Amino acid sequence: MSSQDTPRRPVLIVGWSAFAVGGIAAFQPADSVIYIEEPDVARKRNVAEALKEVEYARGLIEWEYHLPGRADAFFAAHPDLDPAAVIPAVEYAVPFVARLAERYGLPGAGLGAAQLLRDKHQLRTVAAAAGIANPASEPVRSAAELADFAARNPGPVVLKPANRQGSVGTRVLRTPEEAAAAWEFGLVQDEGPFVPDRPIQHSMLAERFVSGPEYSVEMLVRAGRPVFANTTGKVLFPGPYPVEAGHTVPADLPEDQHKALVAETERLVAAVGFGDGVLHCEWILEDGVPVLVECAGRFPGDSIVDLIEAAYPVQLVRAYYTLMSGEPVDPLPERAERAAAARFFASDTPGTITAVHGLEEAGEREGVQLAVGIVVGHRTGGLRSSWDRFGIVTTLADTPADARRLADEAADSVRIDLDTTGEEL
Repeated sequence: MSSQDTPRRPVLIVGWSAFAVGGIAAFQPADSVIYIEEPDVARKRNVAEALKEVEYARGLIEWEYHLPGRADAFFAAHPDLDPAAVIPAVEYAVPFVARLAERYGLPGAGLGAAQLLRDKHQLRTVAAAAGIANPASEPVRSAAELADFAARNPGPVVLKPANRQGSVGTRVLRTPEEAAAAWEFGLVQDEGPFVPDRPIQHSMLAERFVSGPEYSVEMLVRAGRPVFANTTGKVLFPGPYPVEAGHTVPADLPEDQHKALVAETERLVAAVGFGDGVLHCEWILEDGVPVLVECAGRFPGDSIVDLIEAAYPVQLVRAYYTLMSGEPVDPLPERAERAAAARFFASDTPGTITAVHGLEEAGEREGVQLAVGIVVGHRTGGLRSSWDRFGIVTTLADTPADARRLADEAADSVRIDLDTTGEEL
């Protein structure tokens, strides 16, 4: 067999994300990627059919990667696969990917770091030991334990799962008397087609509510050292469910606060022993001090990567895949040239969307790059987690303030009609 006939070493992507296809297609050649997905998720989301339309996809391997030990089992079943890189596309894939990279001798986060990032309680324990600011936080196993925590920590308290994603099951309670209702809500952690049918064990945390502006740091890391870092400003929807309503890249921050957020993220990298990959770490500035919210060992969702690539500009996804293949990465920009913002559509009220007004016109407004997602017939159960949002507007401008303003103006110009008279959703 000639070198031209030698099959390209595949990239393994664990978890199916349709939103990521366009960015990956920009640099991955045909027949170069194998997806790994949970059998239940592959069935519910028709992944095999979807991949027929993806030119770079070589195939699909169904595997229960959520479960412990399955990375080693995968390696034992596919010892000669010889991948070029292993990439996590979803939160639940992070430990599996880290261990699989170890087995194939590829760059990765490291299994220990990945397991810490997937367990919010253990992450707080390690971060606090490293001197990183954390709120008071305790595992709770009942509404009574939640109420007791709230009584011992005056002021608002956050109840959230230690092992889920997308603000699922997260709620703010103002008094101990709200504990029973908050607990009942927190145990309903339905992610529909995005998770396997088998149950995921509940693991709940009670935490002191931290007040202040919210940010995230997106950091590309090689051998424990950053090669790129961005700060993103966050805006939340009002109410007891901390769901993100919008983002601004780069964050509209003084230079010293930007550096402080990046420095604390570097400290977290060292504390957990993170090796190679990307981090999406969320922080709240409380009285000017970065307080850790949580940190994920994968790219962020919510189109933040698209905002970064537009604002700097930079081919961040391509650089990440290059890094995870063990190849040299060209120097990446330290400062953004422009600014980008996103604003999401959602409804507090359950119902069915019967009409959308002004979406096309919003897409033609100044600075708007994208205005999509609101579909007539979509049924919403109200705003409880990130999964309940149903559209997005993104903008590009010269400054973060202008990008944020243009996104808000475009989103506010769209109106939806909602039928709330149907059956309970």
